[in-house]
Amino acid sequence: MPLTVLAVDDSRTMREMIRIALAGEGFEVHVADDGVHGLEVLGNIDPNVIITDINMPNLDGFGFIDGVRQSGGPHRAKPILVLTTESAPELKARAKRAGATGWIVKPFEKTKLVSAIRRVAR
Repeated sequence: MPLTVLAVDDSRTMREMIRIALAGEGFEVHVADDGVHGLEVLGNIDPNVIITDINMPNLDGFGFIDGVRQSGGPHRAKPILVLTTESAPELKARAKRAGATGWIVKPFEKTKLVSAIRRVAR
C-alpha cells in the first residue's frame, strides 16, 4: 500500500513539483492551496505525512499546523514537514512549538524530500 501525502502550498507550481516528485516514487499525493483548504482536504483523507508551506493566504502554515494539532481528531499526531523558503531559526522554533516534525528549505531535492517522508511516515 503506497504512503499517502497531503501537500499544502499556495503555489500551483510547487504543488505540481511535489506531486510529480512523490508520485514518481510511488506515493499517493493530495494537494491543497492554503491552510483552510488543507484542513478541508484532511477531513476526507488519511495521509501518512503532511507537508505544508508557511507563507500562504487565508490560513498560513502555522495556523494550519495549529488546526491539525488542536483538532482532537485522528490527524493530530500525524507527522508534519514544513517545506518553505524561510530559514530563520525563530520561525523553525515557532513551527516546532506548533507541532511540526521537520523543516525542509525550498528548493527541495527530491531524494531528501522522499527520505524525510519515509523516515517520519506512520
